[in-house]
Amino acid sequence: MTALRDILVRQVMANGPMTLADFMAACLMHPQHGYYSTRDPLGAAGDFTTAPEISQMFGELVGLCLAQSWMDQGAPAPFVLAELGPGRGTLMADILRATARVPGFHAAARLHLVETSPKLRTEQAGRLPQATWHDSVEDLPEGPIFLVANEFFDALPVRQFQRAGEAWQERVVGLDDAGTLALGLAAPAPQPGLAHRLQDTRDGDIVETCAPAQAVAATLGARIARHGGLALIVDYGDWRSLGDTLQALQGHKAADPLATPGEADLTTHVDFEALITAAAPATHTLLTPQGVFLERLGITARAQALAQRLSGEALDSHIAAHRRLTHPAEMGSLFKTIALLPQGSPPPPGLELRATP
Repeated sequence: MTALRDILVRQVMANGPMTLADFMAACLMHPQHGYYSTRDPLGAAGDFTTAPEISQMFGELVGLCLAQSWMDQGAPAPFVLAELGPGRGTLMADILRATARVPGFHAAARLHLVETSPKLRTEQAGRLPQATWHDSVEDLPEGPIFLVANEFFDALPVRQFQRAGEAWQERVVGLDDAGTLALGLAAPAPQPGLAHRLQDTRDGDIVETCAPAQAVAATLGARIARHGGLALIVDYGDWRSLGDTLQALQGHKAADPLATPGEADLTTHVDFEALITAAAPATHTLLTPQGVFLERLGITARAQALAQRLSGEALDSHIAAHRRLTHPAEMGSLFKTIALLPQGSPPPPGLELRATP
């Protein structure tokens, strides 16, 4: 039982079942009881660990990738250096350390962070006191932008639709006979936005849509096309949504997404095709596994250089971190990387441009 569960139960009793997107939004960002509003979720004491927290190598290589793209686009000055959902600020701190010797990069950079959690803003301020904070990507200043979003899009609320013939039934959160939160199905209805998915789905298949993610991608794509820059997106998911990917993590273990609202992290797999479609007129690179991306950037050589100064448990931990970031059986294949960039610009290091039709 949680305080937020009681609130949601009363809401369903008063208004009827809610969309999964509304349920996720309440669980993650309720002002008093939301997951991200009330805690630091990262690390051993939290519920999950992200790539920047696993090893400094991730942020270092991402930073040098951004800096090379900045130089390839003529080193615009000033420019917006931004991160969406910066966690504790670890990734951006590593980016800044790795790029400190890139001529002109720091002098031209204006650091902006998009973060809605007061708790995490406090964590970020300790590492990045020079930053300016914003509630949404639309609030970022105009101009060339070089941005990273690592495990940001997976936490945005999705709706789920189950195919029923030529129509779709939305999966909603209601109450079962015992008064407990439970998933159910709304009446079948046409969904014009999913008309193209009738070609690659069958009855009973579930498709997820994420309007907030598409809105963010549209804003980024328009700004990059208008002013130049790069958006480097790293997240877990695939090219096209198929199936129920909603999951909850609590204490680094899988949990029931409906059981303890506000106490567990909720995420879904990112539909990269939907992001890219929304991001036009910016172009994009090929979707690339995280392990391949990091290997192309030289993570193994960097790991070997760092290993020379380590021994014992520290060395064992370092080797395990390299494996966790790159191996196909761990984060190497599940996590994908893609970049948005202006038409005609060279791809960032580690990624390839999509083929021209």
